[in-house]
Amino acid sequence: MSYANDAAAIDGLAASYHQLTGEINKIIVGQKEVVKYVLISIFCDGHSLLVGVPGLAKTLLVKTIADVLDLSFKRIQFTPDLMPSDIIGSEIMNESRQFLFNKGPVFANIILADEINRTPPKTQAALLESMQERSVTFAGQLHALPLPFFVLATQNPIEQEGTYPLPEAQLDRFMFNIKLDYLENDEEITMVKNTTSSRNVALNKIISGTDIRYFQQLIRKIPVADNVLNYAVSIARKTRPGQSEAPAVVNEYVSWGAGPRASQFLVLGAKCHAAINGKYSPDMEDVKAVATPILRHRIILNYKAEAEGMSIEEIIGKIV
Repeated sequence: MSYANDAAAIDGLAASYHQLTGEINKIIVGQKEVVKYVLISIFCDGHSLLVGVPGLAKTLLVKTIADVLDLSFKRIQFTPDLMPSDIIGSEIMNESRQFLFNKGPVFANIILADEINRTPPKTQAALLESMQERSVTFAGQLHALPLPFFVLATQNPIEQEGTYPLPEAQLDRFMFNIKLDYLENDEEITMVKNTTSSRNVALNKIISGTDIRYFQQLIRKIPVADNVLNYAVSIARKTRPGQSEAPAVVNEYVSWGAGPRASQFLVLGAKCHAAINGKYSPDMEDVKAVATPILRHRIILNYKAEAEGMSIEEIIGKIV
């Protein structure tokens, strides 16, 4: 893939994004914001966590996105008895009585970590190195993962039975925490009509792994004005209680705020949000557009917030 200049490449990214959403919408009804955030995370070389009650097509959404990208795809069903070796792989003995590393399902471009919070923390942590370093260490040997590499995880609300909350260190590795809500009435009617008939839909492959890596590098080259950069960093800093920038609502209701990774993702996300909308540089509105799913899982409320019914989204709204 080659373009005359970076401006033409950004136009190409916007066109590819609209092609992708068009293909995905053949299968997925509604959930336009969810699709947008997942695609932004892919173009930013990030990971996404999709949170919602069972039956909202979280798994189907990830599978559909994998189908329209020319990438390898593996699905891991997380269960209480899943072991780390079931994810990263294990050693097997060959006919010559030598141990060989047998790669696990994590060795693919797109990993669907289905119901990731239904497995204990020891197994959840098996994804930590993969998500951050794009590699796996086994028996002292480093094994590189195929690039591009994305983890798109689904999670049931932690209030449900049989769930294990993800550790903060792992949550922080997800660029977005994306909430799925129930469909609107018309959307649900369309969805039921489509899924209870003999309708078959053929999906076209839109872009390859090479194209995605090109766009990932392009996004990092997009210039950001100093005032937009300062605004993104100030949003992250305002979530930290006790800091001079923290507003009263944060000091009152937040026990732990977002770390520096949030600032990085706010800038990258704003760049990509601008690009898919045909802009060559992000503004403050692009930062605001990605702030909620980036900060949602990085802010920990205190008991007073829970007692008074204060939500994370309300606090983010006041900060932004």
